[in-house]
Amino acid sequence: MEQKLDPRFAALGGKAPEAVFGGLPTPSYVIDEAQLCRNGEILASVMKNTGCKILLAQKAFSNYDFYGKLSAYLAGTEASGLYEARLGKEEMPDQEVHVFCAAYRQDEFEELLEYADHIVFNSIHQLQKFGPTAREKGKSIGLRINPQCSTQEGHEIYDPCANGSRLGVTRAVWDAEMTPELLGLLDGLHFHTLCEQDSDALETTLDAVGEKFGDILPRMKWLNMGGGHHITRPGYDIARLEKCVTKAQTQWNLQVYLEPGEAVALNAGFFVCRILDIVRNGNSSIAILDASAACHMPDVIEMPYVPPLYGGQEGNDGPYRYRLAGPTCLAGDVVGDYSFERELHEGDLLVFGDMAIYTTCKNNTFNGMPLPNIWRHTQTGELEQLTRFDYSDFKMRLGR
Repeated sequence: MEQKLDPRFAALGGKAPEAVFGGLPTPSYVIDEAQLCRNGEILASVMKNTGCKILLAQKAFSNYDFYGKLSAYLAGTEASGLYEARLGKEEMPDQEVHVFCAAYRQDEFEELLEYADHIVFNSIHQLQKFGPTAREKGKSIGLRINPQCSTQEGHEIYDPCANGSRLGVTRAVWDAEMTPELLGLLDGLHFHTLCEQDSDALETTLDAVGEKFGDILPRMKWLNMGGGHHITRPGYDIARLEKCVTKAQTQWNLQVYLEPGEAVALNAGFFVCRILDIVRNGNSSIAILDASAACHMPDVIEMPYVPPLYGGQEGNDGPYRYRLAGPTCLAGDVVGDYSFERELHEGDLLVFGDMAIYTTCKNNTFNGMPLPNIWRHTQTGELEQLTRFDYSDFKMRLGR
């Protein structure tokens, strides 16, 4: 496999990983600034071509050292709660801050309104409870809808349209609970139904949204189409996306927002680690890493998926086959099964790709595992350390 042609490892510039990252302490996260900017340029072109506004969904990528760069391409940030909203306001102060939460806390709501420009409610009850206060503060108010249109198979944990989903108001609930007074509070509707999907899934979803809420949308000022749009992935149908956005804005005379997280930082990160030991069990060879799937790549277990690895192929088709696993006591702390063209040895450097998303914002210190430090791979090819985690970062979360 010619890894230099793989977009997930493009930042290596065709060089061997040891030549680029060999001097780093392991494990470490590396975020590639040039790839972030390339993604930003694609997203900015969609905004220019359609007039829509694209936000950074911070749940996927919240490394604020890069917000200054990203603010040149994006319209603002999307937050899932108080702290993300504050981060977006502080680190992209000149851009919009949008907030959606499945349920807001009374004791946080006043502070939240200090940061939010748009605030989206998940239920008509929450709209009734908090909407008047948000209106008094001059905020733009939205309600999340559930078009009950699943366009993905598997990964039900990530499907907001799965049976029994807690996310969004169905049309049946809308008809039973909405009043003219509450409808008068609304500026927009919000839906989020996709996960790592192309624009054909958005097109299908928009048909369902139009069928169920098309009579409401002409009364709105904006429609937020959520995230899950893999816009910056090679091969993504951007023309169809732009067609969908333009059609919605024209048909319903409103402003469209998109809030992808993965698309902003897709293929812009690496996770660098080394092999501590190789153990045998029957016909299996298991490489124990100085990195943990459970602690440092939790989405690998939660999704689940097998992350891309430079020089390795998922599965057991190659001449040398290994299971890569972490050093914790969790039996299931396994990254995945890979095959290689060469034998692995203790001390070998391994580089996982597409590790900017759902990693640094989800990692943990289970088993007392240290947090890997975060490095910036600058546009000039230099490595700059952004964090200096140590024992205190583990201990401070457990007591005083």
